[in-house]
Amino acid sequence: MPDAAAKPRVLVTGTAGFIGFHLARLLLNEGFRVQGFDGMTDYYDVTLKQRRHQLLSQSPHFTATEAMLEDADAVKRVAGTFEPDVIVHLAGQAGVRYSLENPRSYLESNVIGTFNVMEAARQLQVRHLLMASTSSIYGANEDMPFAETDKADGQLTIYAATKKANESMGHAYAHLWNLPTTMFRFFTVYGPWGRPDLAYFKFTKAILNGEPIDVYNHGDMYRDFTYVGDLVRGIRLLIDVVPQRPASAADIAEGDSLSPVAPFRIVNIGNSDKVRLLDFIEAIEDSLGMKAKRNYMEMQKGDVPATWANADLLHRLTGYAPKTDLRDGLRAFVSWYRDYYQA
Repeated sequence: MPDAAAKPRVLVTGTAGFIGFHLARLLLNEGFRVQGFDGMTDYYDVTLKQRRHQLLSQSPHFTATEAMLEDADAVKRVAGTFEPDVIVHLAGQAGVRYSLENPRSYLESNVIGTFNVMEAARQLQVRHLLMASTSSIYGANEDMPFAETDKADGQLTIYAATKKANESMGHAYAHLWNLPTTMFRFFTVYGPWGRPDLAYFKFTKAILNGEPIDVYNHGDMYRDFTYVGDLVRGIRLLIDVVPQRPASAADIAEGDSLSPVAPFRIVNIGNSDKVRLLDFIEAIEDSLGMKAKRNYMEMQKGDVPATWANADLLHRLTGYAPKTDLRDGLRAFVSWYRDYYQA
């Protein structure tokens, strides 16, 4: 393993979460020192979160703090003690559908919590602040594939609205304090150690239990499914691509989302391929060797019929493009699920 002392120190929020766990594990495998931060909320099974942290804690280069993002003093204390070179902010209240039930939690975690992280980054003058956004930002946009330079002002849920607020806040801080900031927009992430509230996880559980699955919009929906290993590889590579404030707008390459007035950039991380929901379900069935009982339903409020990423900018910046085949990724998830739950 490479010498951790020679690598940047990275503070990752949300390390007990699905994506944060995978990113922290990747960074640790490459020799980084990682400080985790997670609120361990009961939005879903806390035992799963604890198990992720237990696995990460097997590395001597990983430490973790359990505290809430809304606790400004805790965020400031942890960041000040660890003195990170880089902050990757992944924690927050996730879930499009839950934002219909408990919108206040999204404001507290995603807006106030993100502000606290940004303040810590500003005070420490970190080399690079990277923060999670979402493909839900594109909302009512119909032109696909979605590109970072598209206007995106038609958010359809409070969850998406809070992430749009994060992008605006991040741009303001980048401009005011010359804080290099990259926002990445995720596209329907799946894979081992996933969140139990996500569709593929619920589908797998229901099929194994002989229970029906809810198929919204009668399955006529499309998603740009991105394997979690591909996603975190993209984040890892973006850590090294630090935005620089351009001398003028003329210096910005066509298709680059770099701000003309700040060291700030937005990057899609997606598989650049839209898959029909019914085909996705069939791939899960094939991985399980079982058929699903399907409960066809109308479109759910706040949902969108399709997402599809233009990931050209990610490739241009890093030379990398997500490439895991959907069926391979689902087989990896099902294998993990059967092992973890002894199913």
